Amino acid sequence: MVTKLTLTIEGEVIQSAKKYAQEQGRSLSDVVETYLKTLSDSSKEYGIPSKKISGLRGVIKLSKDFDYKAELGRILHKKFSK
Repeated sequence: MVTKLTLTIEGEVIQSAKKYAQEQGRSLSDVVETYLKTLSDSSKEYGIPSKKISGLRGVIKLSKDFDYKAELGRILHKKFSK
């Protein structure tokens, strides 16, 4: 069953995601659905992440004041504003 979902997301993120989806020849809905499936599949039992995700734990060490959202925004902006 397909159900409509309304999300509130920053405009810049939406535009970048639409561009990514178009470059991949996919709809934005498909990209989001695939991502959500990946997240939910990785935590089906007791919140334990998949091997793909858990294999990334501890790969890098970040300072305690690292701002993940700010860094992600900077990287996405740089990547998709070309």
